[in-house]
Amino acid sequence: MSTILKNYINGQWIESKSDATMSVINPATGLRICRVPAGCSQDIEEAAGWANQAWAGWRNTPATQRVQYLFKMKQILEAHTDEIAEICTKECGKTFAESKAEMTRAVENIEVACGIPTLMQSVFSEDIATGVDEFVIRQPLGVGACISPFNFPIMIPFWFMPYAIACGNTYIVKPSEKVPMTMTRIFELFETLNLPKGVLNMVHGGRETVDAILKHPFIPAISFVGSTPVAKHVYQTGTLHGKRVQSQGGAKNAVVVMPDADAETTVKIIVDSAFGCAGQRCLAASVVITVGEASEKVTQNIIALAQSKKTGNGMVADVDMGPVITMESKERIIKLIQTGIDEGAEILLDGRDVKVTGFEDGNFIGPTILGKVNPDSEVYKTEIFGPVLSIVNVETLEEAIDLINKNRYGNSACIFTRSGAAARKFRHNALAGNIGVNIGVAAPMAFFPFSGWKESFFGDLHGQSSHAVEFYTQTKVVIERWNEEWSRKF
Repeated sequence: MSTILKNYINGQWIESKSDATMSVINPATGLRICRVPAGCSQDIEEAAGWANQAWAGWRNTPATQRVQYLFKMKQILEAHTDEIAEICTKECGKTFAESKAEMTRAVENIEVACGIPTLMQSVFSEDIATGVDEFVIRQPLGVGACISPFNFPIMIPFWFMPYAIACGNTYIVKPSEKVPMTMTRIFELFETLNLPKGVLNMVHGGRETVDAILKHPFIPAISFVGSTPVAKHVYQTGTLHGKRVQSQGGAKNAVVVMPDADAETTVKIIVDSAFGCAGQRCLAASVVITVGEASEKVTQNIIALAQSKKTGNGMVADVDMGPVITMESKERIIKLIQTGIDEGAEILLDGRDVKVTGFEDGNFIGPTILGKVNPDSEVYKTEIFGPVLSIVNVETLEEAIDLINKNRYGNSACIFTRSGAAARKFRHNALAGNIGVNIGVAAPMAFFPFSGWKESFFGDLHGQSSHAVEFYTQTKVVIERWNEEWSRKF
C-alpha cells in the first residue's frame, strides 16, 4: 500500500479530511510512487483559520526578524539541493540537472526577499502644509496562497511565498497533485526553521481544494501558474470574491531568426529552449519564425542538433530530455502532432515512436519538428506544452512581429540578430511581457518581475521582486500634524 501524503497545518502534519486519493506516478517508469489526498474545503478551512490566527503576531514581528527565517531557508535548500532535485526528477520527469537549476532559481528569490526591510520602504513628504507631514506605509494583507503547477514544483512557489511571509503575511502552498512530494520534503526540512505555528502551511488536493482557496474569506491574495483556461477560472473566481489575484496562463513563444544571426549560437540556444524540460515550461520556444534566407541557414542545423538529443530517464547522467508528465499528456501531444500534419505541416523530425530501453512504460516523446506550419492552423495557435517545435518562414521582420502580435498569448518573444536597429524595433513593437535578444529563454532574474501579457497573464502585479512586494502589501497613507502648543498642555 502506497504512502498517503499529509497536509502541514499550524506546525503539524495531519491527514486530509478527504478519504479520496490520487496516484503520483513516476513519468519515466509509469510506476506509482505514492498517493496524495484529493483534498476538500475542510482542509482549507482549517489551514486558513490557523494562518489567520497566526497573522496577528507575525505581522507585528519586525521585518528584520522575519527575514532571519529566510536566511535559514536559503541555507536549508542549498544544503539539500541534490536530495530535493532527485525527488523533483522522479515525480516530474525533468533531468537531474534541470531540477538543480530550478533549485538555484528558488534560492535566488529567497535572497531577493531577504531585502524586505528596504523593499517595503515607501515615501515621506514633510510640510505638505505648514506643520503637516504626509507619508505612505506598506502593511501586509493577511493570508496568502499559491496554487502551483507541475512543471516547476520547486521554483514557482518561491516566486511568491518568501516575499509574502517576509512582508508579514502568513501563507498556504497548494502543490500540484501531480508532483506533491517535492514540496512535502521541502516543508519537512523547513520544520527546523522553527517558524511560529501557522505562518507557513501546505495543503494538498485538486479542484475542490483550489475552489475553496478562491472563495475563502480569510485568504485575500492568490497566486497561480498554469494553463490559460484554469488561469481564467482562478482569476474570475478569485476576483469575484474580492481577492487580489495574479494568474499566469499559457504561452506560445516565438523566436525570430534574422538572416544576420550567428547561426551556430542561435541553433544551439533554440534547441535547448524548445526541448529543455521536454518543452513543458511557459518560456519554451514553441515557434521559430525565420526571416528571409535565415530559413536555409538554420532549419537543417536545428533538425540535426535536435536529433542528437538523448531522451530517457532524467536520473541517467547522459540524458538530455526526460518524459512528459503523464500518459494523457503524451497522447494529447501525439494527437496535436498528427493534427499539424493533417493541416499541411511537414514533419521534419518525428519523436512519436521514441523507445527508451528499460523504461518502456514511460511517457517519452522525442524532439519533434514541424516545418511549413500555417499560422492559421490549430497546431500553430495551440499551446502544445511538449517537445514540439514549429517552423514558419516570412520575408520581413515586420511580418514576424505581426505574427507574434496576432497570437492570443503574450508570455515571451525572442529575436536573434546582429543588428541593434532590428533588436530595438523588435523589443519596442513585440507584444509580449518577456523579451529576449539573442536569448532563447527570457526568464527574468529574481530581482525583476516575471512578466506576461494578453492571455498569458491575468492581473496587474506579477511574481518576483518589487511586484511581489506590492502584491502582498497594501498602502496606507498617513497625514499628520503635531502642534507644539498641544504637546505643552500635556
